[in-house]
Order: sequence, then structure tokens, then C-alpha cells
Amino acid sequence: MAKKKPKLINVKEPNLYRDTFPYAEFPKVILDDQIVKYDMPRKIWITDTTFRDGQQARPPYTPEQILKIYDLLHEIDGGAGLIRQCEFFLYSKRDRKAVELCKGRGYEFPEVTGWIRAVAADFKLVRQMGLSETGILTSASDYHIFLKLRKTRSQAMDGYLAIARAALDSGVIPRCHFEDITRADYDGFVLPFAAELMKLAEEYDKPVKIRLCDTLGFGLPWAGSALPRSVPKLVSGLRQIGVPAEWLEWHGHNDLHKVLINAATAWLYGCCAANTSIFGVGERTGNPPLEAMVVEHAQLKGVVSGVNYAAITELAEYASKELGFEIPHNYPLVGRDFNVTRAGIHADGLLKNEEIYNCFDTQRLLNRPVSVAITDKAGAAGIKHWIEARYEIEIAKHDPHIAKIKDRIDAEYADNRVSAISDDEMRRWMREAFDDNLPPLRK
Repeated sequence: MAKKKPKLINVKEPNLYRDTFPYAEFPKVILDDQIVKYDMPRKIWITDTTFRDGQQARPPYTPEQILKIYDLLHEIDGGAGLIRQCEFFLYSKRDRKAVELCKGRGYEFPEVTGWIRAVAADFKLVRQMGLSETGILTSASDYHIFLKLRKTRSQAMDGYLAIARAALDSGVIPRCHFEDITRADYDGFVLPFAAELMKLAEEYDKPVKIRLCDTLGFGLPWAGSALPRSVPKLVSGLRQIGVPAEWLEWHGHNDLHKVLINAATAWLYGCCAANTSIFGVGERTGNPPLEAMVVEHAQLKGVVSGVNYAAITELAEYASKELGFEIPHNYPLVGRDFNVTRAGIHADGLLKNEEIYNCFDTQRLLNRPVSVAITDKAGAAGIKHWIEARYEIEIAKHDPHIAKIKDRIDAEYADNRVSAISDDEMRRWMREAFDDNLPPLRK
């Protein structure tokens, strides 16, 4: 099948898609019933923006903190090439020191790459740091081209192509960030610009990568959704004009709660790379969470030899203790209570077989044993589970020791308590119930 040869449509007025983005109302979901087929590449992977977009949502990390996070990303990857790259700012002394520290590790994965403005002078920084690839801001929507840059489409494209050429002339692989692609004129700008970039790649015999940036989280994962919001059609259309899957990368935001599913959808339709940040922390609503995409990859491709899934828990502990992250207790995969049950009937099921109420072997894969929180709903089964998880003892639900502890719990809630019972309280009541003759703690 002959490849499409898109041409730039150089309009006088911006196309703001007012039927889809009325602004005075919520964005509209438009379905066109034109279904796109799955085209998942044989290999898919993760790239990370913790040190770029992730730093735009919090106080900057110190170079030493960046190095520790980088080490943990490398530990999770385990040499498998699942977490392929990280991107870094290059402007301040702090930025450059972090790059030097991480490069000094000599890791193959994640590769250290840069991020610069679409300014030729910025390539000096990339060359100084000895980087082989850098991201470049190349805004794609008329919102940005007309309303922010005050340019026409042809002026914007000419400038972007010049900067991509400057990168190639410098021996640097350009990664062009199509900012705001989910509000961009796909046929009138996105495809023509991508086609010109592919001509440059052919001329220089070097990759020219494209990052699809869902800047405001408008992307939709459904096969029958219409452009410009359709993730399947955004990816599939670029593949149809000859952009290799290995040169495509998805970068999403979570404004409308679709950041994870959109990134996975990009994989399904032909985009090899999904860009993430640790625990989803990024500008405004954040990016696809790295730890979630690692697990999503395992669901799509199977558990990968070498990947250290349990290091996700280590990363979460470091972020909470040393970086000031406030990870919600019920946050999936890494929250304190993500595999903790509070209902007594659930606790009873866990005692019989933990698969009943645990989504996978959290102990083996994430080094997170399943647990039970003690509330007025926990019942004797919950108390039994709590004890057996911490002490080397098998105890019946109707044991007098459990009855004593349950009486204390019932009294608390009879007095209008609403919070869960803490581990400290449980340990104190254990000592009372066992007359300080406690069974040994589990190792």
C-alpha cells in the first residue's frame, strides 16, 4: 500500500476545534465509528521524565537525590532495557551536575538524554554534556502556533525543521515534542510536519524521533473516538506515513483521569515508548506513573527476566522518607494500604486463600505482604490475620486471646471512634491479652 504524502495546510485563522473544545463547557467526546486495528510492536518500553516534567510539580531535586532516583530506576530495569531513557534539564549548574553524576555511573539503561528549547544556541549545552539525544519543543496545535508563538503554520514548521537539522548537523538525535497534539490539526499540520522530519531522517541516515504530547490530557483511548483526541488514530496515522514505531513516544497528562490508559493505548496501536514520571508526579495533574507502566508492561508482555519489580517498593520508600512525597495510603501498587483489607468478610477470605482478595502475589513481586487493617469491621478473622502476619503463631478465631483483643476494639468503636486501630495499639493489647508472654515475632 502506497504511503500517504501529506501536505501542510497553511490556514489564515487557527483551527481551535470549537465543536470538541467549547471551553465554556467540558470537552466533548466525539465518536466517528472508524475503528483502528491494534498494531502493538514486538518490543515496547518506558522512558522517564522525572527529572524534567517531574520537577515542574515540586521543589527541584538535589543532584544527589537525582542520582539516587536514577540508581533505583536502573535497579528496577535490571539491565533489561525496559526503562530505556531519562531526560534532563541542562540549563543550571545543578542540572548539569546531576547529568554528570548520572553519566558517571556508566549504565546502559536508562540512557541520559537532554531537553532544550527550539533554539539553535541550546545545542551547545547538549554537546558540552556529551549527550547523543535531546528533546526539542515543537508545538503542534494552532492554540500554540497562532495564539502563543504568533506565527503561521508554515513559519512554525520552517523553524522546527531548521532546529531539527541543526541537531543532526551537531551529531545529536532530535526528539521533536509535538506539544498539544490532541488539539492539533492532524491532516493540516501534524502529518505534514512528521513527513518532513522523516525526509530529514532519510537525508542524514539518522533517527528523528517524535513525542506525541497530550499536554492537557485530552487523549481518548477508544478505537472509535475521533481526531484530534483519538490516541489510536494519532499513533496509527503516523505509522501509516512511515514513521517507525521505535521513533514514536507517548507523553501524557492526567487532567481527565486517563493518563495510564492512554499511555497503554499508545503502545497497543504502534508506539514503542511510553514516557513516565515516578508516581505520576509532573506538571499540573502529572504524567503516567512509572511504576504503573512497569506493571502494565508485564500484563501486556509478561514478566521480564531481569526486571526487579520489588525495587518499586524501595523507590516508594525512598520517595516517602527522603523526598517528602505524600503518597496516598490507597494509591495503587505502592500506597501503604494498597493491599490492605478492612472488611471482616474479606479478612476471612484471605485466611482461607489470599488469592481471593489479593490481585497478585504482592509479597513475591513487590515485597509487599498482604495485610489487614483493624477496624470495627475486621472481626475475629481480621485480628487472627493481623496476629499471624506478625507473630510466629497459628491461632483460632475463637481463641480467648483474640476475644480479649476484640473486646478492646469493640469498646473503642462503641465510644464513637472512627479511625482504624494502629499497630502500636494492637501490640499493646497483644501484650495485655498474652500477659506479656508474647509469641516470637516473625522475621
